[in-house]
Amino acid sequence: MQINFQTDPESYRHWHLEIDGDVATLRLDVSEDGGLFDGYQLKLNSYDLGVDIELYDATQRLRFEHPAVRAVVIRSNLDRVFCAGANIRMLAGASHHLKVNFCKFTNETRNGIEDASTHSRQRYLCAVNGACAGGGYELALATDYIMLADDGASSVALPEVPLLAVLPGTGGLTRLTDKRRVRRDLADVFCTLEEGVKGQRALDWQLVDEIVPASDFDSAVEKRAQKLAATSDRPSDGKGIVLEPLKRRSTPDHLAYCAVDLTISRDVGVATLTISGPQSPPPTDLAELINSGSGFWPLNTARELDDAILYLRFNEPKIGVLKFASHGDLSKVLSYDQFLEQHSAHWLCREIRLYWKRVLKRLDVTSRSMISVIEPGSCFAGTLAEILFASDRSYMLSGMPEGTNIPPANILLTSVNFGAYPMSNGLTRLETRFLGQPELLKEAETRIDAPLLGDECESMGLVTFAFDEIDWDDEIRIFLEERAAFSPDAMIGMEANLRFAGPETMETKIFSRLSAWQNWIFQRPNAVGQKGALKRYGSGQKGEFNRERV
Repeated sequence: MQINFQTDPESYRHWHLEIDGDVATLRLDVSEDGGLFDGYQLKLNSYDLGVDIELYDATQRLRFEHPAVRAVVIRSNLDRVFCAGANIRMLAGASHHLKVNFCKFTNETRNGIEDASTHSRQRYLCAVNGACAGGGYELALATDYIMLADDGASSVALPEVPLLAVLPGTGGLTRLTDKRRVRRDLADVFCTLEEGVKGQRALDWQLVDEIVPASDFDSAVEKRAQKLAATSDRPSDGKGIVLEPLKRRSTPDHLAYCAVDLTISRDVGVATLTISGPQSPPPTDLAELINSGSGFWPLNTARELDDAILYLRFNEPKIGVLKFASHGDLSKVLSYDQFLEQHSAHWLCREIRLYWKRVLKRLDVTSRSMISVIEPGSCFAGTLAEILFASDRSYMLSGMPEGTNIPPANILLTSVNFGAYPMSNGLTRLETRFLGQPELLKEAETRIDAPLLGDECESMGLVTFAFDEIDWDDEIRIFLEERAAFSPDAMIGMEANLRFAGPETMETKIFSRLSAWQNWIFQRPNAVGQKGALKRYGSGQKGEFNRERV
C-alpha cells in the first residue's frame, strides 16, 4: 500500500477544524474504524499515521489559508478522553521502518506547531479534559499552554515504560526537561506512573500550566485563547491563499510534479530529484503574489519537494541515495529570493520562507545518503543552493562540455544562505559547514550575488569536488556504486552523526535520541519479540524481559 500525504479539511476523518474570528479550534475525534492499515481500531482517540497526516495538513492550512487566526485550541471531541497516544496494536504490527518514520513524522509535525507559535505568531493552546497519555501528552507538550480540567479524572501521562517497555516517545522526555523544566527526579516518577498525574500535582510539577474546575473549563479556555491571540502580530484583515491539491503524475518509478521530478533507479537504489527553476519573473507586487496563490513558484516547489521526500521515506525504504539536480535560469531564481526578501515583513512571504526552512530540516533528518550534482544549466542559487549544503556530498562539473555552447555551471549565493534557513542546531548550513573556519564563511559572504565557477567553489569549500568532463561520469558512478555496497545501518549512523555539528538544541536532542533509541528499542525482543510488551499488550500477559543492561 502506498501512503499518500495529500488531504484537505473536507476529507478529514479524525479532526474537525473550526474558525471563529481570530481563534481556531482543532477537535480530535478519531474514527475507530478509520485506521490507515488493517488489524486495529483507533479507540480512545488513539492515533496512527493517518491521524497525524490530517493534523499536519491542518497546521499548514492554518498558516497559509487563515492569516487572521492568531490562536489555535487543540481539544478532544470525546467526553473524558483527550488522546490515548499512538495506537499500540498499530505499532505492534508495523514494520520497523514504518514505526521509525511514523515517529519521525509526528515529531516534525509537533516541531512545526512550535515553529508556528515562535515565528508565525500563531499561538497554540491545549485544553485537556480527560485522559491524556503518551503521544497525546506529547502533542500537548508542543503547544504554548496546557490547561487541565481539575475534575478528579483528567490526567496527563507518559506510561510507555510501565506499559510498553519503550521510552516515552519522540520528544516527550526532552520537552519535559528542556522546555517545561520539569525536575529530573519528578520526571522519573512521572514516566513510571501508569496512571499519570492529575490536578494540583500536575500543576506543581510543571506538567501543565493551569488547572480549572470542570464547570468553568470551556469559558476559561476561551478567555485564555483570547489572551494568547492578543500576543500575535498576524494581520486581522489578511487574505489567505488556498493550498490547492498538488498536480502529480505517477508511475511505479516516476513522479512528475510541476517543478519537481522524481525518478527511481532501483538497480542502484537511487532516487533522482530534479528541481526546475521558475519559467516567469516574480510578481510585481504583493497583490499579484496573493492572486497567484499556491502556484507561486517558491511555495509550490516547497510543497512538491516536501511531498516527494515523504513519499520516498514511507513508500521506498530500499532507496538509499537521494541525488539532487536542477535546471533553469539562475537569475530568475535569484529574483524570487529578492522578492521575498524585499517583502519579508509581509505575513505570506514570512510563511513561505518558514515553510522552506521546515522542508530543508526534513531533508536534514532523512535517513538517506544525499548527493547534489551541479552541471551546466543548473540553477542552484540562494534557496535552492541550501540543498547543496544539506547534502552529504556535492559534485560540480567544471568547464563547458565539449561540443556544446552551454555556459559552465555556476552557484549563486544570496543573503538567504546566511540566516534565513537555520538548521535544528540553530546555525545556518554554511555556518555548520565552516564550523571553526570563520574566515571561509566570511569569504563566502563577500561573494553574494556573484556567479561562482566549479574550481572556485571547490577552493572556497562550497562543493566537495569539482571535476572536468573527462572524470565526471566515472566519479559519479563510483560514488553511487560505493554507497550501494555499504551497510545501510552504517550509513544511517555515519550521516546522523555528521549532519549536526555545533551546538546542541532541544530539536537536535530530539532527533538524535529518536534515531538512537528507536533503532535500538524498537528491534529488541523486550519490546517487539513474541513475548515482548508490545506483542502482549492487551492480552492480560506481561512481557518477558531479558534483564541484561547494555
